[in-house]
Amino acid sequence: MHTDPIADMITRIRNAAGAQKESVDIPASKMKIAIADILQKEGYIKSYRVIDDGRQGMLRVSLKYFNSRHVISGIERVSKPGRRIYRGAAEIEKVRGGLGIAIVSTSEGIMTDHNARAKNKGGEVLLRVW
Repeated sequence: MHTDPIADMITRIRNAAGAQKESVDIPASKMKIAIADILQKEGYIKSYRVIDDGRQGMLRVSLKYFNSRHVISGIERVSKPGRRIYRGAAEIEKVRGGLGIAIVSTSEGIMTDHNARAKNKGGEVLLRVW
């Protein structure tokens, strides 16, 4: 049992990228699928798909490389189970001067920091990617 499934997800992605793996399997959940969808739309991963294993399912994430280097140069958890980080729309700071993204859980669902600021929605800052 993992106390922080999102931290487990990003650790698996980080470790698989360091080992130059083509894909990585992660136990699926609605939140992880939403995060993978954002990572794909923003161009940080090639694709993802949910594999039915008769239990909760597995999320298979295909990693993306450019010149044999992983596209994600950094990924870190911001809000943790022991210390939740909430920000208003105006308080969500840009990642690397706008070169990266923050993934925010809002009342309208999980979205990037750009979309949250555009919709004037604050929420829990889940992670940063650059």
